[in-house]
Amino acid sequence: MFIADAPGLDFLNSVATPVDVPVDWIDDGDGLLAWLEQAGLVPLDVLAAMRDRAMPGELDRLADQARSLREWFRGFVRTKKGRALGADDLKELEPLNQLLSRDEGYASIVPSEGGDTLRFVRARRWSSPESLLQPIGEAMAKLVAEEDFSYIKACEGPTCTLLFADHTRGHVRRWCSMAACGNRAKQTAHRQRVRSAT
Repeated sequence: MFIADAPGLDFLNSVATPVDVPVDWIDDGDGLLAWLEQAGLVPLDVLAAMRDRAMPGELDRLADQARSLREWFRGFVRTKKGRALGADDLKELEPLNQLLSRDEGYASIVPSEGGDTLRFVRARRWSSPESLLQPIGEAMAKLVAEEDFSYIKACEGPTCTLLFADHTRGHVRRWCSMAACGNRAKQTAHRQRVRSAT
């Protein structure tokens, strides 16, 4: 469910009720690795190495941490959506800042794709499974720092729990997707018009 137009919100949408039944794509360690792969947040070789060298149950415990982080952040986003964030909101973000402070990121100069020039890149040491939470933390931090929370919205579908950043002109987006909730709303409205006409 990568429909949010913001990776931090896509993380929140990793558990959702798009129709009637809740689905959690991060229900265990394998689910977390699959979600990180689909989100493109962690290189494939890193995910394979983590899977190979993880101790029994270690990735499941990491998925538990990811779900706890997700639910904490969901509460923050749900209470703050619809209005711009300010410096007074910073104290509530302490759990995120604590996660980010554990990052083993570094920068270096490397050859460009063609090899004829140099470029500056940021990289990360993937020393433990917990390091897999860092790109999620970055996505959440970018959401807080770069998105206007005035345009963070919840889908208007009656049972849908998905969130999104409304980047449309005029900020008129109402649905997680027109193919899902938008279409259902149109069908419901059409049935009501037909009933009213008879």
